[in-house]
Amino acid sequence: MIEALIGFAAIFILALMRVPLAFAMGLVGFGGIAFTRGLNPALASTAQVVYETGFAYTLSVIPLFILMGNFVARAGLAHELFQAAYAFIGHLRGGLAHATVAACAGFGAICGSSIATAATMSKVAYPSMRKLGYSASLSTGVMAAGGTLGIMIPPSTIMVIYGIITETNIGKLFAAGVIPGILTALMLMGGIAIITARDPEHAPPGERTSWPDRWKALRGIWGVVVLVIVVLGGIYGGFFTATEGAGFGAAGAFLFALARRRLTWAILYEVLVESARTTAMLFTLLIAATIFANFVNFTTMPNDLKEWITHLGLSPTMIIAAMMLIYVVLGTVMEELTMVLLTIPLFFPIVTSLGFDPVWFGVLIVMIVQIGLISPPVGMNLFVLNALLPGVGLNTIFRGCWPFVLVLVIMLCLLIAFPQISLWLPSLMK
Repeated sequence: MIEALIGFAAIFILALMRVPLAFAMGLVGFGGIAFTRGLNPALASTAQVVYETGFAYTLSVIPLFILMGNFVARAGLAHELFQAAYAFIGHLRGGLAHATVAACAGFGAICGSSIATAATMSKVAYPSMRKLGYSASLSTGVMAAGGTLGIMIPPSTIMVIYGIITETNIGKLFAAGVIPGILTALMLMGGIAIITARDPEHAPPGERTSWPDRWKALRGIWGVVVLVIVVLGGIYGGFFTATEGAGFGAAGAFLFALARRRLTWAILYEVLVESARTTAMLFTLLIAATIFANFVNFTTMPNDLKEWITHLGLSPTMIIAAMMLIYVVLGTVMEELTMVLLTIPLFFPIVTSLGFDPVWFGVLIVMIVQIGLISPPVGMNLFVLNALLPGVGLNTIFRGCWPFVLVLVIMLCLLIAFPQISLWLPSLMK
């Protein structure tokens, strides 16, 4: 066990020295295997990981979903989603904020990235909210929290990574995220309602939209509906795998962007380069995390942790709750993907040994990442908004996010207490 602890300490030291995480995990993992097993086994293990990761068919789902999200963003669907949501609920107090959450949920269903969702909404929703007199804290808090829906409502890159690392069915993970994603969106809207009821100055009501204009706004989002039905409906219905669904989605998003005349040769080049860059980053992280996970598995740490937890005499649910508390604390000081990649090799064997469903635990992990994305001081969505909205200080964004952090923590507690919230839909899959 001592070797694994030294490995974790080495990664943190390298991170403090500003060594990229992928290099830190890869170097420590390779060095650890070489120290415990020998240089030749370390070279063989690393070569096998690189080869299997690079040629794994299931991993092709990552670049395809990334490509789909980039095409959708270029097609301008986020603006239509926001306009459609505002047409129906914009007249309520806080209606623009509610519409932003609804648009984030819709955009997340075809994007899969929290950062991309928050960044897109900062361009689409923020000018309208400020124009109507919404407070900067509420506006940024809503966009940051709503952006996290991009990784819960499938397709989700975090779910894909979790599924690959733990060998959990990605289609079932996607299905498990649907109901929690919808409930999270509704709870965020409930939080907005409470905030605006206590302090109406945060969000004045907007104008009511006529029914003809509402139906007209709905016509602008038919592309989103078609993509969601084809991709997610096909996966849930068992017509094709998650990888095939990602292929259909990427092709459909390309055709849709082409049909809307939003795709030039220059934009196509940018989309392909951006998708390749993001894919390369994720694959590098996956390779490094797998090398480090192999090192941890070679040590006695996983078994030692299981035995230690068993001797504590806690109920299985209390053990899960303790893990989630650790994650919440870590999420305030660590980047979320780093946290997941480092801890899954430790916690996942414990979860399965306790008899819990890995699909359910995957949804808990995604919810933890959502919380971390908007938790000061290192929440990634907070810094994305700060970079895109230079007139808004980090303190204002932090202040606007705290109520929504509480909402997400309550949702996490509900998922722990009632696993069927996430497991019911996967149980219906073929």
